[in-house]
Amino acid sequence: MKAMILAAGRGTRMKELTDHTPKPLLTVRGKPLIEYHLEQLSRAGVREFIINTGWLGEKIEAALGNGKRWNARIQYSHEGWPALETGGGIFKALPLLGEEPFLVVNGDVWIECDWKPWTRRGLAHGDIAHLVLVPNPTHNPKGDFGLVASRINDGGSQYTFSGISVLCAELFDGCKPGAFKLAPVLRKAIAYDRVTGELFKGKWSDVGTPERLKQLDRSKA
Repeated sequence: MKAMILAAGRGTRMKELTDHTPKPLLTVRGKPLIEYHLEQLSRAGVREFIINTGWLGEKIEAALGNGKRWNARIQYSHEGWPALETGGGIFKALPLLGEEPFLVVNGDVWIECDWKPWTRRGLAHGDIAHLVLVPNPTHNPKGDFGLVASRINDGGSQYTFSGISVLCAELFDGCKPGAFKLAPVLRKAIAYDRVTGELFKGKWSDVGTPERLKQLDRSKA
C-alpha cells in the first residue's frame, strides 16, 4: 500500500515556530514529526510515499530526500502557496497514488501504534474510505463523527478524526482541481453509508499549538 503524508499547511496556530520551518519538520524529542511517520510506516512495509508540499515545501524535500534512508521511495506533489487544503491536495496527488486503496496521514500528528493493520487493510465492496477515530481530546470536546458497528455516521459526534485514513480514488469522483477540504467529501460518502471506521485508544496527539508541541516533547516516550 502507498502512503500519503499531508505536509502542505503552514500551521498558523504554531505562531513564529513555522515562520521559517514547515510544521512537519518541527521536532519532538530531537526528531522531526514527519520522520516518525516515515520510520514507523517503513517498518510496517510501506515502500512508496507521496508527500504534498506547500508552505516552505522546498525545505521538506531537502530534509527528506528521495526516501532512501527509510528503504523507500518518496515522490512529492508540489502545490505552491497557498496550498490546496486536505481534499484538494489529495485530489492533485491521485495520479501518483493509483487506483488501489492508499493510506493518508496528517504530517502534524504524532501517534504510537502498529501501522500494519492499516497498511494491510483493504476496503470492502462498496466502501470508499476507512477512518481512524480517537477519544475526543480537550481541544475538540464535541468530536467529529459518530461510530456504530464499524460504520461512520454523521448523526452524532462521538469521536475525533485522528487524521489517519485509508481512502480510494473513487471518493473524489466529481471533484475538480483546486483548493477544497476533505471533510465535506467524507460527509457526502458517509451520507451514502460508504465509510467504515474504528476507534484507536493508544497514544496520539494533534500537534496543533506550541503548547501541545511542548507537552508532547516533554512526555515520556
